[in-house]
Amino acid sequence: MTTVPTTEPRLTSLSHGGGCGCKIAPGVLSEILKGTARFPVPPELLVGIETADDAAVYQLNDEQALIATTDFFMPIVDDPYDFGRIAATNAISDVYAMGGRPIMALALVGMPIGVLSTATIGRILEGGAAVCQQAGIPIAGGHTIDSVEPIYGLVVLGLAHPARIKRNAGGQTGDVLVLGKPLGVGVMSAALKKDLLDADGYRQMIATTTRLNTAGPELSLLAGVHALTDVTGFGLAGHALELARGAGLRVQLDWSNIPILPGVRELASLGAVTGASGRNWAAYGADVALPEGFPAVERALLADPQTSGGLLVCCAPPCVDEVLQILHRHGFDAATPIGMVLPGGTGPQLIIRG
Repeated sequence: MTTVPTTEPRLTSLSHGGGCGCKIAPGVLSEILKGTARFPVPPELLVGIETADDAAVYQLNDEQALIATTDFFMPIVDDPYDFGRIAATNAISDVYAMGGRPIMALALVGMPIGVLSTATIGRILEGGAAVCQQAGIPIAGGHTIDSVEPIYGLVVLGLAHPARIKRNAGGQTGDVLVLGKPLGVGVMSAALKKDLLDADGYRQMIATTTRLNTAGPELSLLAGVHALTDVTGFGLAGHALELARGAGLRVQLDWSNIPILPGVRELASLGAVTGASGRNWAAYGADVALPEGFPAVERALLADPQTSGGLLVCCAPPCVDEVLQILHRHGFDAATPIGMVLPGGTGPQLIIRG
């Protein structure tokens, strides 16, 4: 194991944003991408950019579809090994969220050479490699650049049967939504930068962000699971809206049922909220109906960017117990039903019940 010098700057001090909070705001991204969907695509491309799904899917033959995704960001924590682990877990999650099994990864590395030591950079890569080993996949190559800010992530490839791909657009009226991980990672990352996060809070943050969403392939086998995604940089509200828009329906979330990491509400009330939360809300808040008197802190949590967040499962009511059993068996003890899919209609596509 390499030894990291103690005289280097904090990793988080070198980046203007951390984790999935680095994502371009949804409204800006939509403007950038408009028109690209008009490009011709082959029939083998089963999933592209049309519904902002978690990964691209290309059918190879009658039995196999290739899942391809990439994810990278700037540090969300100061420990280089933990940063590498979080970034790798987050990148691999997109394959699981399509119902696939990851098969290999490529590393994407941009580091400020001369500011960070080779030992520190090596620890970041070690962290990523440790998670890939846990997922049972090799890092088969990659690319490196000398960057102003530290950036790390992966290209991840996976496989699934074409009939078992779970998109984010397959929800049906009456479906129940089940969330696999509690919310609050964005708040915790903001608290860390403000020196407000204690040791127990940090342990909880690392535990949730480095837990692989391994339940995805097993969930994909259930006919009653109609849609699947993971909650990341656009927050729970943003990804619930993607489910609603993709299916042309509406989604209702029962806010009192949504799990929140311990201590997060208190940290948010102290001002530990990311700038990405505000940008997220500015992009899609007009499409969300809030209950009267909904507190600003709760609204910030609704839009809180989740780095390596949980699976959001959209399933038929008779399937809920089996979905929960699978998630709990994979170690997601906080997994719980949080809402349902409603018929389409006019007005906001996401409805929050207090």
